[in-house]
Amino acid sequence: MRIGLVYDLFDDYPWVDGEAFDADAENEPEETVVALEAACRALGHEPVRIGPARNLLSRMDNPGFDVGLSIAEGARSRNREGEAPQLFELMGVPFLGSDALTMSLSLDKAWTKDLSVAAGVPTPAYRVYANSDQCLEADLPGPFPLFVKPRYEGSAKGLTKESRVESFDALRKQVNYVCRTYQQDALVEVFVEGGEFTVAVVGHDPERTLPVIQRAVEATSGIGLHVLDRKGLPQEDHEWSLPSDLAPELEAKLEADSLAIVRKLECRDFARLDFRVDANGTPWFLEINPLPTFAPDGTFAIMAELMGRSYPAFLASVLEEALRRVNS
Repeated sequence: MRIGLVYDLFDDYPWVDGEAFDADAENEPEETVVALEAACRALGHEPVRIGPARNLLSRMDNPGFDVGLSIAEGARSRNREGEAPQLFELMGVPFLGSDALTMSLSLDKAWTKDLSVAAGVPTPAYRVYANSDQCLEADLPGPFPLFVKPRYEGSAKGLTKESRVESFDALRKQVNYVCRTYQQDALVEVFVEGGEFTVAVVGHDPERTLPVIQRAVEATSGIGLHVLDRKGLPQEDHEWSLPSDLAPELEAKLEADSLAIVRKLECRDFARLDFRVDANGTPWFLEINPLPTFAPDGTFAIMAELMGRSYPAFLASVLEEALRRVNS
């Protein structure tokens, strides 16, 4: 088969004046596309480079590929991750990964949190503010510290040390920054002090989890190092810690909660979920990404290493399962 690869490289981001320093944070390096191409070839298929989702428009009548695979993030819309899946459907081409509705729902952190509660998985209490004037001291999601993030972003976009706020004035300032800079609502949630874990889910009917990974957090603020050690932020020598113990009972709970959310959102083939675990050992769901990075230094590559597998072979196995689904 010919597998059409849709992706956004860092060089593809359509910058406009005044945009946030990390607006392109979800785009990929060239190495990610090379890794996907190698995985396709390992399965005996031919990869076809498409590039950004907009390039599909010129292929509507003659796609030139049999199956689509999109890792494209798009820009400036909560529907941006669903652009390629929707175009695949219009073209009548089967594709790997989740459909457009799941992509858009999962990018909206507020709706995803509501659905996680409906699935029986706790998430930190939250409020959504369109501007700082809507912040009322009598109607906060909980006691300080609180955490402020853009409602429709991923890859830690919009997050800095200032995202953790300890006072009402700091809250209003950060909400104003997020709404103005990212042109969207700010989501404010209770900050869970403790460890941070990420869980990957692959396969379909049935889905299964990969090894749970604990992320290091900055010792003072408790914010994940993956947030603070990013391009565009001040480079510091952070003191880090792993504040939670990944006991078998906790791992089983994280896996069960991840599967419950993946099934509630009807994710397909692959996804990654983030949790915080409080001092009592209770996991709290933060967010899900059904469009995780496949970069050779990303979470999936780390999980392959933990499983004792080469990354090309591991990635090929993930794609092979997804191809079996679309061909069934």
